Amino acid sequence: MNWISIAEQLPADKQKVICYLPDNHQFLPGKTGETRFEPVLILRFVADFFAPESKKHIKNGPHFWLGEGLSNHYFSDVSHWMPMPEAP
Repeated sequence: MNWISIAEQLPADKQKVICYLPDNHQFLPGKTGETRFEPVLILRFVADFFAPESKKHIKNGPHFWLGEGLSNHYFSDVSHWMPMPEAP
């Protein structure tokens, strides 16, 4: 499978996909301030998540990526995606 740029094509609404986030640094447990680079996550694409007049829509665009726990991301955080592989 090849990575698909979000500029070329978007996943289907509510489709779970593998995403590439070029600047995804996550804080490690504790209060050390240390981070780890996690560029690949599984997220669900949600089309038109924010209302057109909302501040978040104006700042981040209409779409959103839903994750698990605290791993939600704004649309612009993801640069590329690919479909989930078939289960064995």
